[in-house]
Amino acid sequence: MDRISLAAGCHVMVGSGHMTVRTMYVRAVWRVCAGGVHRLSARGPAWRAACRGAPAAPRPGAPSMSRGLHSGRRDGAYKSSCRPPVILLSAAAFSLFSKLEEDKDEELTLAEENIVYHLKKAKLSVMKGEMEEAEEILHKTLHLAHECESKRAIIYTYDLMANVAFLRGDYDRAEKLFKTTLVYMIDGGVKQDDNSFIEISLKMASIYAARNQNDLAVAGFQFCIMSLDEKIEKEKELSAAMLRAEERTNTRLLLGLCLDSYARYLLANSQLLHAQTMYERALQICREEQGELHPQTVTLLSDLATVLEAQGRFEEAYTYVKQALDAAQQTEHPNQHVILGNMAMILLHQEHLMDAERIFKEALTKAEEKKDSWSITYIQKGLSELTKRKKHKEQNV
Repeated sequence: MDRISLAAGCHVMVGSGHMTVRTMYVRAVWRVCAGGVHRLSARGPAWRAACRGAPAAPRPGAPSMSRGLHSGRRDGAYKSSCRPPVILLSAAAFSLFSKLEEDKDEELTLAEENIVYHLKKAKLSVMKGEMEEAEEILHKTLHLAHECESKRAIIYTYDLMANVAFLRGDYDRAEKLFKTTLVYMIDGGVKQDDNSFIEISLKMASIYAARNQNDLAVAGFQFCIMSLDEKIEKEKELSAAMLRAEERTNTRLLLGLCLDSYARYLLANSQLLHAQTMYERALQICREEQGELHPQTVTLLSDLATVLEAQGRFEEAYTYVKQALDAAQQTEHPNQHVILGNMAMILLHQEHLMDAERIFKEALTKAEEKKDSWSITYIQKGLSELTKRKKHKEQNV
């Protein structure tokens, strides 16, 4: 697939004709949706199996989302961030139908209050890493939601079930559950530019990326970005009375998350200039909405340094990684060792060997404290390369 300019809103070639990114993605997503919903919501053997059966464990050797979609580089290069999946259930900024728990304008039925209790228990289990326990609770919750015929409870439960499968690396099951969630949402009148719809679409794009279904992944990321760009442009005309500042901020932050996710995908696929553009946009949004010292701002600065380094633009890369490290040290960012590793690698490329060695060793100490085996291995390789360069330099003196 040719690279697509988001600003120009180009079309993707499909066969002999043209189809917009939005149409292509939505058709792909809905291709097998409708039948699945009726099977899951019917109270027959298939529905009972769906409620009771735990999803399959991740296949041996299957790529984890954290490994497949963090900022990657070409072979031998250091990962820029030890980040989790694109959206974590426990930390999602745009929790689907969170008003089921928080809405003060609508009175919950006793049955729904019981469902909310179970949902909170399931989320707590996920935060503790007790995925099997979370799944068992959610299967019971889905049964309760169907019994009281609460569509919003059904939707929220399916979404959480999909998230659990997503985090466990069971992408086939996660995809089916997310599609089921989307069908219920559309049936309930949710529009395709609703933040909750786009959040799920982003997760599905990430699943396609993890499975190397690149056409669908690219179409999915671009669907999310284009839809949010259009939505934000329309919202500029709305007054503060018509749209709360918090809602504007949430939409912009979701756009930033989409840009960041797409940038990581592009970087992993060596589309460096396009990745740089996405990172720059994400960084601008994060700075404006969350400030210079926010952990995500720090991470994006480091990621932008990564993509510049991959282009051989070492001085620019050093400027950004230095900003990232300064902010990380002020805020005690948990991934300082990763940022230090990035800085050391840039210095190594610049032949500043003494500084690179000092920073590599500092990074190694912090990585060992964190017990980050991947980073430890990589830093040790960096030190080994540095030793070779020092010997080569001595021989040529």
